[in-house]
Amino acid sequence: MEGCGEEEQVKLLGAAVSPFTARVRMALALKGIHYEFIEEDIHNRSELLLKSNPVHKKIPVLIHSGKSVCESMIIVQYIEEAWGNKAPNLMPKDPYDRAIARFWVAFIEDKFAQSVLGVFNGQGEQQQKAAEESVANFLLLEEALSGKAYFGGDEIGLVDISLGGLLVFIKMLEKVTNLVLIDAERMPVLSAWVDRFSEADGVKDVLPDRAKIFEFISGWRAKLT
Repeated sequence: MEGCGEEEQVKLLGAAVSPFTARVRMALALKGIHYEFIEEDIHNRSELLLKSNPVHKKIPVLIHSGKSVCESMIIVQYIEEAWGNKAPNLMPKDPYDRAIARFWVAFIEDKFAQSVLGVFNGQGEQQQKAAEESVANFLLLEEALSGKAYFGGDEIGLVDISLGGLLVFIKMLEKVTNLVLIDAERMPVLSAWVDRFSEADGVKDVLPDRAKIFEFISGWRAKLT
């Protein structure tokens, strides 16, 4: 990764198993930006984290030239704007296309994430309903992706990173609950995207550890039951 001068030092406060931290690490890796990764204990937050994100007190936090940026997808957009001269472009140049990308990110952050969270926390009929909502949301994403390698076109972009950061969690959630959320027969385009995205340079090395995510989800589900 390209180095940066002392005046532009970049630090990332996060956790290796966090899907939200993974989003930021993907953006930094794709842009080739050198940074210091500081592993945080979410049960024992550091003074640096509390100082850097006094409102939410959570990861991830990007510190660039001494200034803090919080919330994963806000950080990703900041990275694109701060290092806009470095390829690839994570956001479209056209204002309309950029608005559409932000629309799908908002969809993933709000409606989609809530349905997946319902599968994670739900039981019985409640969980089944959340699974059906998740599948319906995936079908909408399948339609949005149709005809493209990535949501960003030929290259990974904002929407890919937003959804891609959650992939390991979703796949391990399927495994723990024995539910199918990404159906290869009903969603062939999205299924192919999952494989393509997961093996892409800048992505595969920063995806959360599958075994640790499986252990976390299994432990949480055991508490619920």
